Amino acid sequence: MIARTWHGSAHFITKVVPHLKDIAGHQGAYLLQREVDGRVEFLAVTLWDSIETIKTFSGPDPGRATIEPEGRAALLSFDEYARNYEVAYSTDYGTVEKCRVAENAHVPR
Repeated sequence: MIARTWHGSAHFITKVVPHLKDIAGHQGAYLLQREVDGRVEFLAVTLWDSIETIKTFSGPDPGRATIEPEGRAALLSFDEYARNYEVAYSTDYGTVEKCRVAENAHVPR
């Protein structure tokens, strides 16, 4: 499973999430927020079966952020690139079997 992260997010719930639900291999999404210096910072985390599935959403470069023009206009700052991580471990016990854990990682059972 791959976790894709991106900082900054306008219209995530109304524009992005409805589209993600239609992509086979999309496993879920979280929108995290925190206050920093009087502003709200967002971190979008989306979960995918594979990098190939992410390309269905992002286009040929899975590291490139997908930002709608109205999102660009509404954001004070945002990342031009997304970061993709392989999920090494999860406490979601239905997901653990799908995760590949590094051989030297300690995984509590």
